[in-house]
Amino acid sequence: MVIKKVSLETVCGITSRFPDSPHPEVAFAGKSNVGKSSLINALMNRKSLARTSAQPGKTQTINYYNINDALYLVDLPGYGYAKASVEVKAQWGKMVERYLKKSKQLKEVFLLIDIRHKPSENDRTMYEWILSQGFHPIIIATKLDKIKRSQIENQVRLISETLEAEPDTILIPFSALTKQGRDEIYELLDKVIEESEAGRGV
Repeated sequence: MVIKKVSLETVCGITSRFPDSPHPEVAFAGKSNVGKSSLINALMNRKSLARTSAQPGKTQTINYYNINDALYLVDLPGYGYAKASVEVKAQWGKMVERYLKKSKQLKEVFLLIDIRHKPSENDRTMYEWILSQGFHPIIIATKLDKIKRSQIENQVRLISETLEAEPDTILIPFSALTKQGRDEIYELLDKVIEESEAGRGV
């Protein structure tokens, strides 16, 4: 994938109506401090397209990024932010649930997990919930540059076992700093575009 054009096209809040997308969508979900904004900026070759924040849980909207007028990358609100009120957490959850159930163009869901840590109960719940909606989550193990090379295999196994991931689950270790794993994600995004175009007879 070559990023020729990218823009933040639509921002949906709790009461917003989701747009009728003309292009396929891929959604990115993860805990509020998992490095989702850094991953999106690395994928898009932009330094600050997605805002990174010292305050986790900042993203409270669903953001649609238009890539090359061919694909929407959909950034879902981060979950598991401890300082958010119960009411706000419930609203975020309902918004994400509504999106996953109602989007007609959603093709893949990427679930981000911090490679340094055992997946949390929230991570397990999100993984199982994405499965229950009929999607087969692709796991992105973020912050790869924060661990030693010798630790990678064990941490990847820990993530898979804790999530009880299905045997054919794709798991990609990723570093926003070194860009390791980016080409693998690009290949998956290209595949979504190609399959969508084939389905439309393009």
